[in-house]
Amino acid sequence: MSTDRAHWQHVYEERNPSQVSWYEPRPEASLSLIEAADLPRNAAILDVGGGASRLAGELLKAGYRDVTVVDFSGAALEAARAKIDEPERVDWIEADIRTHDFARKYDLWHDRAVFHFMVEAVDRDAYLGVLSRTLRPGGHLILATFGPEGPTSCSGLPVQRYGTDELAETLGDEFELLRSEIRLHPTPSGSFQQFLYAGFRSREPAPIAPSPAS
Repeated sequence: MSTDRAHWQHVYEERNPSQVSWYEPRPEASLSLIEAADLPRNAAILDVGGGASRLAGELLKAGYRDVTVVDFSGAALEAARAKIDEPERVDWIEADIRTHDFARKYDLWHDRAVFHFMVEAVDRDAYLGVLSRTLRPGGHLILATFGPEGPTSCSGLPVQRYGTDELAETLGDEFELLRSEIRLHPTPSGSFQQFLYAGFRSREPAPIAPSPAS
């Protein structure tokens, strides 16, 4: 993954958000998986790499009241804020997801098209470390990555493609796979990209057995 924040600033400063390949008018698949998690409307939801996505606004419309969006690019966040009637209802954070300390727990972590940029083990480990510290035990994880037949690069950067089993193996035993599906995403240029959408739940820690009486 590019560690240069300027790369992503440049992408959103030079191109309209509706022109980038990952743009979608309405995040239908993400919203469907979030609804399937069956969380209360006061659940804390984190959208990782939300950028100029319309997800935050759709979550507010659906009645969710605790929504946070984090992105590498301040320009992307500003584009997202401009699309929401009450942007002050969302917590906007410009930060690197591999190193940021959110200083709180979330009930649901959503990531569409960030994790697949973690092609180096050091980046994946850093990402997963923040995920483990930030998602509450029993919380939900929604990841959308390029599928097995998806692109091998995006925005000039290499990506890692995943199948369901490979993604579950990468996450490890800490997460239980609940559902997954392959979707074809139509890009603004008219081509199609294969995405894997997967929903997981963080496993509750095993209870500590009481010490035997001496």
